[in-house]
Amino acid sequence: MLEGVLFFPVTPFTPDDTIHLGALSAHVREGVDAGAGGVFVACGTGEFHALDLDEYAAVVRTAVEASNGRTPVFAGAGGPLPLARQYARAAQQAGVDGLLLMPPYLVTGPPSGTVAYVRDVVESCSLPAIVYQRGSIRLDVPSALEVARLPQVIGLKDGTGDMDLLARIVTAVREDPLTGGQAFQFFNGMPTAEGTVLAYRGIGVDLYSSAVFSFAPDIALAFHRAVTTGDDDLVHRLLHHFFHPLIELRERVPGYAVGLVKAGVRLRGLDVGGVRPPLTDPTAQHLAVLKQLIAVGADIIAGSSAPSPDTCTEGASR
Repeated sequence: MLEGVLFFPVTPFTPDDTIHLGALSAHVREGVDAGAGGVFVACGTGEFHALDLDEYAAVVRTAVEASNGRTPVFAGAGGPLPLARQYARAAQQAGVDGLLLMPPYLVTGPPSGTVAYVRDVVESCSLPAIVYQRGSIRLDVPSALEVARLPQVIGLKDGTGDMDLLARIVTAVREDPLTGGQAFQFFNGMPTAEGTVLAYRGIGVDLYSSAVFSFAPDIALAFHRAVTTGDDDLVHRLLHHFFHPLIELRERVPGYAVGLVKAGVRLRGLDVGGVRPPLTDPTAQHLAVLKQLIAVGADIIAGSSAPSPDTCTEGASR
């Protein structure tokens, strides 16, 4: 079972728009060294949507080699059904521990169609899979039970934020003897998940993916420790002065959920390049705000008092 802070590395690109495998290897090693509970490579933060099959295979293989068995490695898969099968098989050949099955794009079917899609992809390989409920994949309670009963499906990652429905899904799955019960894992997969951690924990979903871990692992780990040990004061200071302003900045431009993360990794000194279209990199003004927010978060976990969040966000509106 997975535990701790889950790490979603970015995919580095060179100036001529090829994959920078050396930078990726360093990025993954640094995350594992910092204490990641799992590596989820070539997923949303890793721009899965922008990788061809050869690039994907190289990225996944590099992540497996860099982690060197020290923590589980999951790889993204999804998109059109025939391609999803190919990505799943490529991930298995690369030696990953499991899949994060993401939604198909541009099409939306009924819950029964989602169940059929998940079944088809997971049966194309022998890897365990976590299903990412977001976008065009939205399960109701009956379809969530069908998916959870598939032998290879070990978890559900939620990116819908529908707490009422998810609470009912969690209860139903954990009470069903055919799903693995308490062993079946649920994940908070909202963008900047720390902002909703308290709400998800309230319905029994403790695991979450942390995009912040990619560029500020010290802040991400400090927040996780504070949440799990009941340090409410630190939790609320980090939410108020770091995570909530970061969420406000992220929401200013579509795609910043990836663009800001990649910029943050560059600010730490690792040249991972920019994002591929249709995503865009942060403006100079927004980059300055991000840099200041990281400094504020570092001050908080070092024990310093934090400034008003207004001082960190005022530049973002200029």
